[in-house]
Amino acid sequence: MNSNISVTLNDLSIGYRNKQGTRVVAEHLTANIHQGCLTCLLGENGVGKSTLLKTLSAFQPQLGGSICIQGRELGQYTERELARTIGIVLTEKPDVQQMTAMELVEMGRAPYTGFWGRLNDDDRRACEEAMALIGIGHLKNRMIETLSDGERQKVMIAKTLAQQTPIIYLDEPTAFLDYPSKVDMLLLLSRISREAQKTVFLSTHDLELALQVADEIWLMTRPHTEITEITERGAKLLIGTPHELAQSGALSQFVERGKGIEFNKATLSVRVKKFL
Repeated sequence: MNSNISVTLNDLSIGYRNKQGTRVVAEHLTANIHQGCLTCLLGENGVGKSTLLKTLSAFQPQLGGSICIQGRELGQYTERELARTIGIVLTEKPDVQQMTAMELVEMGRAPYTGFWGRLNDDDRRACEEAMALIGIGHLKNRMIETLSDGERQKVMIAKTLAQQTPIIYLDEPTAFLDYPSKVDMLLLLSRISREAQKTVFLSTHDLELALQVADEIWLMTRPHTEITEITERGAKLLIGTPHELAQSGALSQFVERGKGIEFNKATLSVRVKKFL
């Protein structure tokens, strides 16, 4: 495992504050995300994966503890500094009309352009390269509203790559892709993390793919499970390589919550039992 720590969580608590009070989703989270590694966040629906990603991105405030980005407290960053440090792709569809795919990708250069948002040759080159890397150069003149869900997802990822940040967070980046495209996307993100020495952290439900591609797994668990020790409120994390979590039995417990499912520790694969 690369020892170069990029993001540090120290006793972090995440959740929401509203008129009814505070809802803690998870607390006492202490972990590191490493540069040059692909880290995948796994967990069942509603466990708090998106909440964690939004908190790490400063889209919503933490309830307690600290988040350090490259050795500096997250709250010390200005919006412009954050935009040059963290790129994020969420699952929400972009609510844009009358804009081409290239124009949307070009918005990723906003942290570097002046007040008028004028692109120079380097900005345009970064956008072209990002679209080519994702394999969507042929879509650059298409209007966003004419694209499929999968094509829009790829455009949003290209926009984030054009942003050229050292840290990239992605929430379900393979959600709208067909299976070959899911594989291509995770392999691409893995290659980007290694070759460009970027920090790539993503949530996914594509468990078997993540176990084959990820350098490290964060397994987020609910309070009622027995996978890890649970605090009074919220869930905690189990962290390790895919093989470490498989050998510890954590992945088997997580996968086999559903009846009729078996997890193979040796092959990191899932099999559906057939009942007569």
